[in-house]
Amino acid sequence: MFVSHDAKPIDISPFKHLYPFESNFLFINGFRYHYIDEGVGDPLVMIHGNPTWSFYFRALIREFSPCFRTIAMDHIGCGLSDKPSAERYDYTLQQRINDLKTFLDYIVEPPQKITLVLHDWGGMIGMAYALQHLDRIQRLVVLNTAAFFPPSRRPIPLRLRVIRDLNFFSTVSVLGLNLFARGALLMASNKKLPADVKAGLIAPYNCPQNRIATLMFVRDIPVKRTDPSYAVVRHVDNNLSKLRDIPMLICWGMKDFVFDKTYLAEWRKRFPDATVHMFKDAGHYILEDAPQKVIDCMRDFMVS
Repeated sequence: MFVSHDAKPIDISPFKHLYPFESNFLFINGFRYHYIDEGVGDPLVMIHGNPTWSFYFRALIREFSPCFRTIAMDHIGCGLSDKPSAERYDYTLQQRINDLKTFLDYIVEPPQKITLVLHDWGGMIGMAYALQHLDRIQRLVVLNTAAFFPPSRRPIPLRLRVIRDLNFFSTVSVLGLNLFARGALLMASNKKLPADVKAGLIAPYNCPQNRIATLMFVRDIPVKRTDPSYAVVRHVDNNLSKLRDIPMLICWGMKDFVFDKTYLAEWRKRFPDATVHMFKDAGHYILEDAPQKVIDCMRDFMVS
């Protein structure tokens, strides 16, 4: 059982067989930052999005920890990390980047180089970090994510706009009913997830206090220049080309309801030398729908 500040304990026993890793904690600005650190060798750092957590990377941790140091962290408010209120923690993109820098400065000593595995919001967070630390990045693995504004100025999906902009609705639906995390179990995967996998994905968001990050991630999506994270996204968007010389693997679930084929096309346009694999029957949760296929692609990529 894990207890976060002011929150209901999180019971991992129903899915411990899927997530048998030792938990580690680092205090960042007074809050516990949870992470998995398995194996030895070159660091393979996995950065999740919303509403996932380090549990999402369990197949990669199992597969690669015999040969690599596999590190998967939980953003503050997610997974087994502390879940402070919005009054106590700044739930913005810049704070996520700052947290990641603090964490990686602690966990990986130079001159070791890092392979980043990025999914969902992890793409923007990880790419922002990479742009600040070009000399520390060895490889990039991109899994259904973005590090740029929506292609062709497309609006964000309606279901996200409603949560982002309608405060009363989002408070009731996301904090009260947990519809964002529960909805992802149905919409983000293109297959029927087993009960223990569902339990693992949703376990950290077991009470309103523990769901604050799932709401704040959506509210932080920048759509206009005055939004707090707009300038950060603009900087990453404008400077991604600086990462072109770093080997990149793109594995893409083609049934993604948010990061669809237009996002994949944008990645390919910006990184024409990237190795790309598309999985027509996988959705946004590509590591739930096609874990072994992604592992096979990564294994080839990591030794090339």
